[in-house]
Amino acid sequence: MENDKEKNTAEFYERLKVELDNANTWPAEYLYKFIVPSVADNVERVEKAFDSMGAVIKTTKSKTGKFTSVSVDVTMHSSDEVIGKYKEVSTIEGIVSL
Repeated sequence: MENDKEKNTAEFYERLKVELDNANTWPAEYLYKFIVPSVADNVERVEKAFDSMGAVIKTTKSKTGKFTSVSVDVTMHSSDEVIGKYKEVSTIEGIVSL
């Protein structure tokens, strides 16, 4: 049986898929925005997730340097592909998807 967090996460991705499909004709440009703690290889791990996809990636450190915002502009081929990338980077500790 799924716990509440897993159920909420699954429902979130289901709603996101519907919204993405309603708003886009695939393939489409998609802008991901993340905030990660500026520790270890967090930024590199986000960048690596989009390696070899022709993504334009911009990073900006916060004033204190504790966090880094990462914007990824990339052509995606389906809502499932967009969601797959969100799930892939969700394993990075402390990451926030905007």
